[in-house]
Amino acid sequence: MSLFGLGRNQRTFRPKKNTPQGSKGAQLRKHIDATLGSGNLKEAVRLPPGEDLNEWLAVNTVDFFNQVNLLYATLGEFCTTENCPTMSAGPKYEYRWADGVSIKKPVEVSAPKYVDYLMDWIEAQLDEESIFPQKLGSPFPPNFRDVVKTIFKRLFRVYAHIYHSHFQKICNLKEEAHLNTCFKHFMYFTQMFNLIDKKELAPLQELIDSIT
Repeated sequence: MSLFGLGRNQRTFRPKKNTPQGSKGAQLRKHIDATLGSGNLKEAVRLPPGEDLNEWLAVNTVDFFNQVNLLYATLGEFCTTENCPTMSAGPKYEYRWADGVSIKKPVEVSAPKYVDYLMDWIEAQLDEESIFPQKLGSPFPPNFRDVVKTIFKRLFRVYAHIYHSHFQKICNLKEEAHLNTCFKHFMYFTQMFNLIDKKELAPLQELIDSIT
């Protein structure tokens, strides 16, 4: 079975988050599909003329959450507590979890536990109307961009872990082209809107320089 086929790890797989029908986000969703279909990733991440930046960030945040969620879920049999006792991106970078609410002080957890915490946290942000409003014309909070930046920073850490800990397995299954395309799309978007601080990119900086 392809590494990126469904059904490999139902424990961590979450149903795809959808853009509400009839919302402004649904219109932007169609635009994303059309531009991605052209194969031009740099063009696909640009804010469409006349559109609201926060709406664009919101719709793409849902998309990238779905994408990373699916990529990681298919790695379930490889990324285990035994194989990945810490959430790391090589020997120099270890990520600890804190959500500022139930876990205020960063704690060391295994990679699968970190990703479970992360995906639950992101879902909670996406489902919160006061942060990601669902109705056309509803205001975004003043700190919306900060929330989006935190989401992207943490999604990047999942990519960093995949590349450092599981890339050889992906190469063995000949799925590296798909992973690289997903990551390139992700990086084009983050660079276009300056969503991740440069110091956070250090674990994959060489890769980023080669594909962007």
